[in-house]
Amino acid sequence: MRVDGTPRPSDYIKVTIFGVGLSVLWTSLHTIIIPIRLLDIAPEAQKNTYLGLLTFSGLILAMLIQPVAGALSDRFVSPFGRRRPFIFVGTLLALLLLPTIGISDTFCFLFLSYCSLQLASNIAQGPFQAFIPDFIPKGHRGTASGVKSLLEILFAVLLLRLIAYFMDTYVVQQHSLGLWISLAVPGLIMLATMTATLLTVNEQRPDPKTQISSAKAITGAYKIDTKRDLNFVWFLASRLFILMAMGTLQTFALYFLRDVVQAPNPAGMTADLLITVGIFLLLVVYPAGRFSDKFGRHPLIFFSGFTGILGILIIYFSPTYTGVLICGGLLGISTGTFLSTNWALATDLALSGEEARYLGLTNLATAGAGALSRLTGPVIDFFNNKQADLGYSIMLIICITYFIIGSTLVILIREKTGRNANTR
Repeated sequence: MRVDGTPRPSDYIKVTIFGVGLSVLWTSLHTIIIPIRLLDIAPEAQKNTYLGLLTFSGLILAMLIQPVAGALSDRFVSPFGRRRPFIFVGTLLALLLLPTIGISDTFCFLFLSYCSLQLASNIAQGPFQAFIPDFIPKGHRGTASGVKSLLEILFAVLLLRLIAYFMDTYVVQQHSLGLWISLAVPGLIMLATMTATLLTVNEQRPDPKTQISSAKAITGAYKIDTKRDLNFVWFLASRLFILMAMGTLQTFALYFLRDVVQAPNPAGMTADLLITVGIFLLLVVYPAGRFSDKFGRHPLIFFSGFTGILGILIIYFSPTYTGVLICGGLLGISTGTFLSTNWALATDLALSGEEARYLGLTNLATAGAGALSRLTGPVIDFFNNKQADLGYSIMLIICITYFIIGSTLVILIREKTGRNANTR
């Protein structure tokens, strides 16, 4: 931090780098590895249902764990700080559990493996998310959120095509080595980013007087004063619907491209789609964070919703490879604008002294959206059985509806300014 209190570029990287490990892990698992692993286990006609129910259960668990881990870290006392011990323990558990995704040969085994991995990673993620309000002044949090999203997406996109290549060899050539390489890559990134975080983030030792009992922290983890925190409630609702739209598209993209676009290499085309999303996302994510610091969060979130709807309409009327890429570009602009701006809004609304708990509560929307979006799987299969590919058309209409509702709810959120802002 400079003498005048403004962050250096390295400060932004220190407090956000661990997000790269989490992003690479869950982008690769949710987008490519788990959908393909389910093709080894699930009946073809029910693959969307199996995928939806599996990830729904794991994300509900994540939604419950993250606020608790955040609340515990807000009052945790140790020589190593409040957040870093949770990051260390959660990451090590995740690394131990990651190989079980590869050895799972039944749906029950895969279910237990996936849920356990969600539990471990969210022990680390809840406390980690408080680093921005812990270390970054309010007027720079949009920039910090932009850097966070930029790093997470950049590395996720760079490595996703590599993982897709090895998973295609696993499917087409039946080379199990491709699966193990695909699992090893996110594991190594998790280990590297955890190490960098532990070595570079210097947390001050907290005052022991701030420590409360674990039972009290857990029981209060989900407490929201709806009268005092009504803005935060509207924020959660808006975030829930917009992320449901994005989550539904990401979850079922591989099966959509396989069945509707009839891609001969669905893993590779899924990677091409997400790389396109990533390229355009990278172009806007940092400027969007900066613009939101200057002009406010609301206009950028409205723009995000409109652009997302336009992208879905493109692929609805043109389910071709070209249409997929155009849709990917528009979704990249939408996602990049939303991620940095919306996360900056979350840090603004977090109550001082309870940052990790409040940012953990955002997972009620984040993981909740991920979980609820998975329930579209049975809907897709139901309508596909009535008429070929009808379920995928219904899916796209549902996503448009989610974007409209989420963008409209932003109107109800009053941004904190001046003396009401949570400053440091």
